Amino acid sequence: MKKMFLFLIVLFSVTNLWSQEKKEDRNFRIPLLGEKAPSFTAESTQGRINFPDDYGREWKVLFSHPQDFTPVCSSEILELANLQHEFDRIKTQLVVISTDALDTHTEWKKALEQINFKDRGSEKIKFPLVSDANLSVAKLYGMIHSQTNTTRDVRGVFIIDPNNVLRAMFFYPITIGRNTDEIIRTLTALQTSDDYHVSTPADWRAGNDVFVPYLNENEAKKMAENKASDVYQLTWFMTYKKLAKGPGEDLKGTDK
Repeated sequence: MKKMFLFLIVLFSVTNLWSQEKKEDRNFRIPLLGEKAPSFTAESTQGRINFPDDYGREWKVLFSHPQDFTPVCSSEILELANLQHEFDRIKTQLVVISTDALDTHTEWKKALEQINFKDRGSEKIKFPLVSDANLSVAKLYGMIHSQTNTTRDVRGVFIIDPNNVLRAMFFYPITIGRNTDEIIRTLTALQTSDDYHVSTPADWRAGNDVFVPYLNENEAKKMAENKASDVYQLTWFMTYKKLAKGPGEDLKGTDK
């Protein structure tokens, strides 16, 4: 009886440790803004990729998909391909992750490049499609729910700066196509903010006026008294500054 009792205690302890380990393994945390982007090595339609190190001192967008040959994801890939010149202009590298195998990626890419989407003719896909069949990248970036193995929520967009720091992210449900224009807009706003030490108002677009950030009331009053031609105020806590152009267009602001 005593041996049986000891056996049950040991069995309970081992089972409890095993369940705790499994629970810890399921703690897939989304990286926070300001943290270093998690690194990984994976196979892609352009060979093996070491992310983000292979992309050096450029901006990067990691764009994830739950499955190949799906209509919403296919439309997004085609929109990204159509905007390749815009990403090139603002010196940003695109990397697309999908949870299918590499050979499926290759067939999907080939099929997509034959589609006449929005009567624009066929599009060449110049960015890599990375295989994440074992879900390691999806887990690394917190896109797998802790209670399930479904890939339907692997729909994240991660914007990473030249220092490999995560600066912005978006998540969309599987039924809703992502806004590729908003990705471009966010990248442009981040680059403008970094280059000129400014912030951007709601719905800002390249060429719009920006905010001089973090002024207290006295600082704002002194700035108004200087009557600089490129600065104006709606109120002391909303001080605007004019900039000549946007990223990729030889910005010539007065306070770089």
